[in-house]
Amino acid sequence: MESVHIGAIVDTSVERAQSPAIPKKQRRSIAEKRRIVEETLAAGASVARVARTHGVNANQVFQWRRLYRAGRLGGTPGTVKLLPVTVEAPSTPPAPERPAIESASGAIHIKLGHAQVRIEGSADPSLVRMVLESLSG
Repeated sequence: MESVHIGAIVDTSVERAQSPAIPKKQRRSIAEKRRIVEETLAAGASVARVARTHGVNANQVFQWRRLYRAGRLGGTPGTVKLLPVTVEAPSTPPAPERPAIESASGAIHIKLGHAQVRIEGSADPSLVRMVLESLSG
């Protein structure tokens, strides 16, 4: 008996055309990155939700936020973000036995989302700025 070997030819070009396409890495312009970052800075915005909307990984958006704050996305570095402020009268007058310096300094109570900061007496302005910057961003 003679053995006969029949070779099979497989055309893989059809298989390649039907396989799911791997998306190419998108290149975003600086203006587009800046717009996405600015969406995340809106009150109540979720970085993850904004990233998902634009088809970007949230970690990438956080990196763009760091670049934005450093002024490397074409925006003005160190831009000031204004926060709403309310001024309330003190609930109780200062006690007469307190030193005049302490009673004249007052108190500052700041609410940012879930964070609250209360500063009583005199405070170093650079320390207050550092605390506010760390809470706001």
